Amino acid sequence: MTSQDWIARGDQHIARTYARYPLVAVKGEGCRLWDADGKCYLDFLAGVAVNNLGHCHPKVVAALQEQAARLLHCSNYFHIPSQIELAELLCEHSFGDRVFFCNSGAEANEAAMKLVRKYSAERFGADRFEVITALASFHGRTIGTISATGQDKVKVGFAPMVPGFRYVPFGDAAALRAAVNEHTCAVLLEPVQGEGGVNVPPSGYLAEVRRICNECNLLLVYDEVQVGCGRTGELFAYQHEGVAPDIMTLAKALAGGPPIGAMVATEPVAEYFGPGSHGSTFGGNPLMTTAALAAMRALIEDGVLENCRAMGDYLRRRLEERRQRFPFIKEVRGRGLILGMELSISGGDIVQQALQQGLLINCTAGTVLRFLPPLTVTQAEIDEALAILDAILDRI
Repeated sequence: MTSQDWIARGDQHIARTYARYPLVAVKGEGCRLWDADGKCYLDFLAGVAVNNLGHCHPKVVAALQEQAARLLHCSNYFHIPSQIELAELLCEHSFGDRVFFCNSGAEANEAAMKLVRKYSAERFGADRFEVITALASFHGRTIGTISATGQDKVKVGFAPMVPGFRYVPFGDAAALRAAVNEHTCAVLLEPVQGEGGVNVPPSGYLAEVRRICNECNLLLVYDEVQVGCGRTGELFAYQHEGVAPDIMTLAKALAGGPPIGAMVATEPVAEYFGPGSHGSTFGGNPLMTTAALAAMRALIEDGVLENCRAMGDYLRRRLEERRQRFPFIKEVRGRGLILGMELSISGGDIVQQALQQGLLINCTAGTVLRFLPPLTVTQAEIDEALAILDAILDRI
């Protein structure tokens, strides 16, 4: 069946919640993706930072195949060995003491927002429930997480929002401090904003936010759904500045492709989630946690983080060279292999032209080309992608 045949069938019954590109994906391997017509694409989107190990990483595939033959699902009323091992691994390599498992980043952020409110209500009273988040942030698509998100476009048509959120400019510690009042219970930030335009905060910002939280008895939550699991060159993005939160949320790349989410917390905070306070039917099931174990071990043990740092530096240097050549490129920014190239023109047409030429990237915030290749990407693959990009930029 051709791509057009599949697209025509999908148009009949699939909800129109995505402005999909005319690509029908049927196979992936490493940094390559193939469509139903056999065309090969160089994938510098990586499932929007999900396929950090590339498509169909052999260790993740093998783990899924073996576990699928043993046990797909059982209730969280029972103990699950792979869930226990994954929680141990995440806590060993982070600030955390306990982990709650779910299925997505939005669910992880919902869990975090419930936990900060419960912690604050029981310690300080019910009037402390507000969470400060950042403008241009993105925390998910549920009613709760779009309420937390500092972008109006995701809220259109869904009013009223969940009350209890205040928004401040990202990277502005003084504005954050000024926003704290008697109702504030927590601060929720992405250490690097992804959907908001690949925005990196100034040096020292996270440390100042941590000081404000300590002084005001607020919890600090990092949303690392997109930038965690090696994307920035460290296992977790907060580790670049060594400023630990009280809670961290993960999803996207945690299992190398299959869906899973997690909320990691310190013991003094996690203890406020007692039996019956929260749950998830599928969260932490044997299949997904086994895949996540394989993915996380590959990240930690197979030199993936080192490659991410090296290739991230290389790609950034090469993009900076283009900034010198093309006057409509305003800035290149990011960390590791989440890089944004801000333009003075719309980036949507460039994305479409790149797709036609066999390169998958995307545009966020209207004018920021976002590069999210697998962390296993090679220098030759980067050069190939840049050759495609150059041809498009030259025409502009």
